[in-house]
Amino acid sequence: MRNAFLIYGVAITLFVAFVGIRAASSGNKKELPPEAPQSVKLENATFAGGCFWCMEHPFDQLPGVVSVTSGYTGGLKKYPTYEDVSAGGTGHAESVQIVFDPAKISYEKLLTVYWHNIDPTVKNRQFCDTGHQYRSAIFYHTEEQHRLAMQSKETLDRNRPFRQPVVTEITRAGEFYPAEEYHQHYYKKNPLRYSYYRTSCGRDHRLKELWGIAAGH
Repeated sequence: MRNAFLIYGVAITLFVAFVGIRAASSGNKKELPPEAPQSVKLENATFAGGCFWCMEHPFDQLPGVVSVTSGYTGGLKKYPTYEDVSAGGTGHAESVQIVFDPAKISYEKLLTVYWHNIDPTVKNRQFCDTGHQYRSAIFYHTEEQHRLAMQSKETLDRNRPFRQPVVTEITRAGEFYPAEEYHQHYYKKNPLRYSYYRTSCGRDHRLKELWGIAAGH
């Protein structure tokens, strides 16, 4: 009898609890959380324009640019060092790889900044640095970047403010090897040496001759 009573009581309790839960759930429905925004799709852009110290600063300051890394690309030697590349023979060029948000800055804008910070009229040299490792080059990552780079170069060649033709190469991007840490953001770590190098190398003087404007640095 006691067991039956207990069973009956438990059944009643469960029934009441069930009704209460149904009532609470029907009267207090919660809104589903909104879908989380899709993650930002970032892209890479890779440029060579002589000494990579001088190619970081112009891009570092641009809204939409996430990071700029100095390094080596365009050659066959794996994991090259600064000594390897600066000595020549590796096929690599001192370069910068830019990670950017295409929703905030376009690849075309990056190309414009790139042109205004190099001398596109010389082969295997940029300012006081000579050799294949100091060539100017655009390393494209997608066919769309290839199309835009070619279009940009052709437009510049038609409307260039200087007499010489544009000889900057445009080639598919390969493996990019970040340079040693002491090279990264050299202009911030050693501002006086960086400024002295730019001036003594004649970079800003030549850029102003070519473009008629002071380049971003």
